[in-house]
Amino acid sequence: MVDKNQLRINIKIEGRVYPLNIDRKDEERHRVAAKTVNETVNKFKTLFRDKDARDILAMAAFQIALNQTELLEHADKSLFVDELKNLNDDISDFLKEKSEE
Repeated sequence: MVDKNQLRINIKIEGRVYPLNIDRKDEERHRVAAKTVNETVNKFKTLFRDKDARDILAMAAFQIALNQTELLEHADKSLFVDELKNLNDDISDFLKEKSEE
């Protein structure tokens, strides 16, 4: 029995079709990811015409992983900065209350 929240889609990467069973709510995310892979592969194909398909796919995978790592680092820093701002606000409020006493 197929779960009504599940969806079977075909993702095409570099001319090959990959069937996937996914949650319906994640369909757009999967399609965007496949598009990103294909665009990155095409960019490297243009830049490195002398490389074989395996090299191109490896470079594309590395570029995507590097981008993901940078995004995660940025997100971690953003959370830290937000926490520092909150802490600063708390300290400022505390000092203001103390000065009013």
